[in-house]
Amino acid sequence: MTTTGLGGAALGAFRARFGEALSTADAALDAHGRDESGLEVVRPGAVLFARTEADVVDALALAREFRVPVVPFAAGSGLEGQLIPPPGALSLNLSGMTRVLEVRPGAFQATVEPGVTYPQLNRAVRAQGLFFPVDPGAEATLGGMASTNASGTAAVRYGTTRENVLALRVALMDGRVLSLGSRARKSSAGYDLRHLFLGAEGTLGVITELTVRLWPLPSARLALRCAFPDVPSAAWAATAVMGVAAQPERLELMDARGLRAVNRHLGLTEPEVPTLWIELAGASAGALEDVRALCEELCRDAGALNVRVARQPEDLEALWRARHHAFYALKALYPGEAFLSTDLCVPLDALPEILTFTEDGLRAEGLDASVLGHVGDGNFHVLFHAPRGSGDWARIEALYARLVERTLALGGTCSGEHGVGLHKRRFLRAQHGDTVELMREVKTMLDPLNLLNPGKVLPDPA
Repeated sequence: MTTTGLGGAALGAFRARFGEALSTADAALDAHGRDESGLEVVRPGAVLFARTEADVVDALALAREFRVPVVPFAAGSGLEGQLIPPPGALSLNLSGMTRVLEVRPGAFQATVEPGVTYPQLNRAVRAQGLFFPVDPGAEATLGGMASTNASGTAAVRYGTTRENVLALRVALMDGRVLSLGSRARKSSAGYDLRHLFLGAEGTLGVITELTVRLWPLPSARLALRCAFPDVPSAAWAATAVMGVAAQPERLELMDARGLRAVNRHLGLTEPEVPTLWIELAGASAGALEDVRALCEELCRDAGALNVRVARQPEDLEALWRARHHAFYALKALYPGEAFLSTDLCVPLDALPEILTFTEDGLRAEGLDASVLGHVGDGNFHVLFHAPRGSGDWARIEALYARLVERTLALGGTCSGEHGVGLHKRRFLRAQHGDTVELMREVKTMLDPLNLLNPGKVLPDPA
């Protein structure tokens, strides 16, 4: 189906309905033509700053009438090009829909608009002794996190966004608004359409409201910082910790390059060697000691060079601030260069093998890259960098393809948490085979004009 983009009559109709909420200012167009992927900037035709569900519904109706592509947008922190619009598209900014509509402490749930960020929600519910655990690091919005099924450091204990969304309201391209899921903790009633939209990256509908699970704040926490001689040793320790049912809150790996970048970026003095960070939580400090001692023993058995323990809240916050800043610290270490971040995930018992394969590949290609990840989930990232246009990029892309191939052969996935967007479309058929065509049929059924975030997720027809 041919789309026309925003211009002429279409732009006039949008202005008549939305007035100053519709912007064609250069600064707005520039800001909405990029995300954190580093892909080429493509400016939309206009940006609409939605404030209500009715705004979303009306915008989709006008888009359908004038055949205008629509790209949902919020914090702009996507890493795979999900937010890059086709030329002339409408960038539908939902970041102004920021109301926490209801908090039900006794039900351990909150209902929010899609522009609410997870730190904003946590500030709103902390006084009730509750928190929302999914923490991708950036000031991500809950709508964006649901659209990519975002994860983060705490997913090893609490699951991804998908496991923490109970109900949704979703605006479809045909004008309907669906209420999916329920406030109950479980349901066996009918098809699970809620999960169809979680991770769909705005290609099937636009999320306008979410009901999410909340969890009790832990009474006591501590974290182990375990330094290792190499990345595979740290991976073996991670699988051992998960194997004894220690139930860590977080289990994170950062290599020597990552620690060096974080030290320079934040002014820290962490040992610049591969490090495993293990956070434990319990009802009391005393209850944690046996688990701490067991985790320390397992790490030393795997070859840990030293183990340090952080118990004070300020030490714990500093530790996780360092982890969350790793991506930006590494980018700051190589200013002006282009970056590519992988997001691979394997079954936990395959983690040492894939990390060894990764390290061997980097050495063989002579590439400088950092390995880090949520290793308790088997999810790891390789952050490649090189000057734009340099010959290194052919070797980087070739190694990346080999990493995906080995990951899929081990029963893994090409994306554990970042989503597909533009960059991983080429791997989807290798992972899903003929079911890609079924996905395409679902897309066509819900969006027959192909106006919702077109060109994302699904590869081009074979």
